[in-house]
Amino acid sequence: MTAVRMGGRYEMQVAVVLNALGLSYDTKTIEFSTGDHKKPKYLTLNPNGKIPALVDNESGYTLWESGAIISYLVDKYDKEHLISAATPEEKHKELQWLFFQATGHSPPIFQAAIFKWFHPDPLPSAITKFQTEVVRVLSVLEGVLSEHEWLAGEKVTVADLCFVPSNEVVFGPLLMPEEYDLKNKFPAVWAWHQNMVELPYVKDCVKKQRAWWQNAFAGK
Repeated sequence: MTAVRMGGRYEMQVAVVLNALGLSYDTKTIEFSTGDHKKPKYLTLNPNGKIPALVDNESGYTLWESGAIISYLVDKYDKEHLISAATPEEKHKELQWLFFQATGHSPPIFQAAIFKWFHPDPLPSAITKFQTEVVRVLSVLEGVLSEHEWLAGEKVTVADLCFVPSNEVVFGPLLMPEEYDLKNKFPAVWAWHQNMVELPYVKDCVKKQRAWWQNAFAGK
């Protein structure tokens, strides 16, 4: 298995699943600064020119978009349903949360980060807008997790694990002002996240992600 990645949240989603399933894999880093992601060699793997991408060396099968990669990995390799749903109903609940993470949860976090750290001109209103949306999304999760330990069934699944990398950014010290007090405002989400980052197959990925972000945002 070859996973193409850097150190961001989507690549870490895939790495967590690969680790959880005990799959051996090599990683290849794509340098955005030199435009590797837009060169023909990479575009044959991912015509969208973004990361991550996966090559299953067993079959030569290639796939991009982290949610699709995660679904493929558990469908093909998690026959014992260690981190995936076992029934059609739970499977679609799992997909529901994968889609929500990709379309509702991750985008405002990314936008808040862009406007706070990278936009050439200060735009406080944009930062506040996306920070407010992050809080709204966390409130959705809090409502469910205050009544259920996990999002899709009675055990941790990819429905839960896919949230870890982006929540690492949310609960980190740089994105949200202290007055939001996320730990106390969303205790169920906080506890859920802490339980996952202590899982052996998650811990190493989180360590690498934190190191990558620390280096990427040094001085910001």
